[in-house]
Amino acid sequence: MLRTALIWGCLATACLGERAAAQHIAEPPRLLDDIKFLTDDRLQGRATGSPGADSAAAYLARRFSEVGLQPAAGGWFQSFTVSRDAPGVAREEKPGGIIGKNVVGILPGKDPVLRNRTVILGAHYDHLGLGGFGSLDPDSTGRVHNGADDNASGVAALIQVAARLAASPPARTVVFIAFSGEELGLLGSAHYVKEPIYPLGGTLAMINLDMVGRLRNGRLIIYGVRSAKEFPALLDSLNWYAGFDLKAQGDGYGPSDQSSFYAAKRPVLHLFTDLHEDYHRTTDDWQKVNLDGLKRVADFTLGLVTALANRPIPLTFLDLPAPLPAQTSAPKAATPGYGAYLGTVPDMTGVPGGVRLVGVRAGSPAEKAGLRGDDIITRIGTTDTPDLQAMTDALRSHLPGDSVDIVVRRGANVTTLRATLGVRGG
Repeated sequence: MLRTALIWGCLATACLGERAAAQHIAEPPRLLDDIKFLTDDRLQGRATGSPGADSAAAYLARRFSEVGLQPAAGGWFQSFTVSRDAPGVAREEKPGGIIGKNVVGILPGKDPVLRNRTVILGAHYDHLGLGGFGSLDPDSTGRVHNGADDNASGVAALIQVAARLAASPPARTVVFIAFSGEELGLLGSAHYVKEPIYPLGGTLAMINLDMVGRLRNGRLIIYGVRSAKEFPALLDSLNWYAGFDLKAQGDGYGPSDQSSFYAAKRPVLHLFTDLHEDYHRTTDDWQKVNLDGLKRVADFTLGLVTALANRPIPLTFLDLPAPLPAQTSAPKAATPGYGAYLGTVPDMTGVPGGVRLVGVRAGSPAEKAGLRGDDIITRIGTTDTPDLQAMTDALRSHLPGDSVDIVVRRGANVTTLRATLGVRGG
């Protein structure tokens, strides 16, 4: 079985090899141009329902058309209403709420039978606007959060894959979706699942690109590998050609749009190049995107979507239970998403028995306490932190200004540091 899947994946990449290589060499500069447009200060951070988000949606519809996609029967936009009472929606909005717009482009399949079946490639284009809700920059309200990695990078890669796949359409139809409302709680993808363009029962898989612009040391994280039986072998075979330090793990749940589809019992994968110190901050700008790394991710995604869209038979969906919140020894004292601020940048791939740090934010409580990159946090206060969810819950159980002991593994040593927690958000 492994060998069969390996051959399948290698053939998929081999048949793309010459054409993809030629296109890669002659690739137009639009990949960076797309990122620059979406992160221009004039779009004001692309908050869902804002004029900047509407401008981004119009731009994406135009780009979808330019690269060879077709609109759905109802047009390029799939609109949905966000209540003015939803977290993160400005209170001055109209009583009826705000309108989010998914941008949907169709690449019809070439097989007369399989063209009625689909693969979905998605990436959200909304971000945090002028800060406040969701921002990790203290005192950032009113300042533009451009979201170059989160998620102009994913949208730019989405367009690149669409352009290259349109030159030689696969057997199945591919639906390209730029989602809105992700930062407000996966609202755009949840709406699509409720009102799909094609029946979800005929959707082979959903692939999600979210934060793929900061490739470091060749490491690519892919979540959802346990959502289909065939995924591990397929990813391994594709990576034989791509050469990433590939970390494939997890079920289909997670804080991005693939969760909406996994909850609807569709196999999913989420490609991700990990967190960094600019995540949800005003400093996530286009100059920090690793363009060569982003091209590598786009190449890999092209091979992945091609292999899936040419697959003659369905995947074997694996229905794993939704993860339960970690239990803590203290009641939560802060609103979810805010609470006390430590200023760590965690390694999202995970390590046994704790949360490894990629780094710490300059001037943060973590830095002042002596935490540093490669530390593994195993306890905060009275709460063990075997994983990132437990660490998040531990921080949420405290208030800004609390002083807590933080137990860390540092190499072969275990040490306890004292941190005074700060304020999260603006």
